[in-house]
Amino acid sequence: MDKAVRRRRRSLFLAFLIAGIAMSSWVTRTPAIRDRLEVSTAQMGLVLFGLSLGSMAGISLSGRLVSRFGTRPVIVWGTWLLIAGMAVICAGALASSVAGVTAGLCLFGAGMGGGDVAVNVDGTDVERISGRTTLPALHGCFSLGTVFGAAAGMAATAAGVPVHQHLAVVVLLVAGLLLFAARAIPAGTGRLVPEARREGGVEGPHPAVWKDGRLLLIGAIVLAMALAEGSANDWLPLLMVDGHGMDATAGSLVYAGFAAAMTVGRFTGTYVLDRFGRTTVVRASAASGALGLLIVIVSDSPVLAGAAVLFWGLGASLGFPLALSAAGESGPDETARVSLVAVIGYVAFLVGPPGLGFLGDHLGLRPAMLVVLGCVACAAFLAPAVDTSSRRTTDTATGHRETPEHTRS
Repeated sequence: MDKAVRRRRRSLFLAFLIAGIAMSSWVTRTPAIRDRLEVSTAQMGLVLFGLSLGSMAGISLSGRLVSRFGTRPVIVWGTWLLIAGMAVICAGALASSVAGVTAGLCLFGAGMGGGDVAVNVDGTDVERISGRTTLPALHGCFSLGTVFGAAAGMAATAAGVPVHQHLAVVVLLVAGLLLFAARAIPAGTGRLVPEARREGGVEGPHPAVWKDGRLLLIGAIVLAMALAEGSANDWLPLLMVDGHGMDATAGSLVYAGFAAAMTVGRFTGTYVLDRFGRTTVVRASAASGALGLLIVIVSDSPVLAGAAVLFWGLGASLGFPLALSAAGESGPDETARVSLVAVIGYVAFLVGPPGLGFLGDHLGLRPAMLVVLGCVACAAFLAPAVDTSSRRTTDTATGHRETPEHTRS
């Protein structure tokens, strides 16, 4: 691997790290934000719906923007939008404004969703160039960022630091990291020439992509595993506080444990995938996630439930990056394929927060997580869809493995 590719990988690592730090920084403060806004669990679900709307808007546009401009500007400006959203959340918390926090979450989600396809397309391109599995480690950096952010959030909660002061420091930190990271991401990756865009690149995924049954099954796996990850990001601290009687600091600690388990799973993912293959790893991941969720739901012991979150985190760690990598290798038009699967996955972020909030308000958050448990269990049966080895062999033999050079700028 040459020096330019190594620098590019480091920049992508930082991009994922930034998103993880930003995400967990406000997630660990959701109990404090809820109390600051004086809203119920169901109303908090509607506030989080702003994040879902922004994410869907960003993810639906990201593939088109990558096809027109390439990955670099979409990654950079998406991350700046994420940072701006966090600044608005900070201001909304200071003013105790439901509308302000909701708007900030909408901007935050738009930035994260907008950059998501771009950074994953860039990551799959690095995999192609280097010949090394990269996406699990990249997503591992996101999880590592959530560990850092959760640890800082837990410390801030324990020390009684106001939410707006904590988030303001995070805004300055991630802005500095972005200025450093943006320099080594090359221009042009994923961009299509006008002729190729008119054939289906910018106006949305190519019609043939929607007809690919294997790709839709991969999307269903992403949907389930994204819900497993997203439900923890949205509700885990409150689930521990309201469902298991923990205080806010302990709830943040449990979330930090979840993030740590995700990090371990993703950084060890390359070795595990090379040794056991995608299908086995997806099945094992779904089983681990389902076990952790089941214990969290049925156990009345806060200690046992907190420990079970580690199984939940390990189970959720590899599903999303592994399925995105499989989508990129499932046929031609990599950007459209990754975009489609990411959009399907983000449906979990769209319906998850308000849906779980509504159920949690009527049934309690612990019973509401049965929905997540059912989806994760289904992913185990869909696992064979991520084995694209036969597709790669066929496409290589027919000359269609990689994006044709004439479609690159």
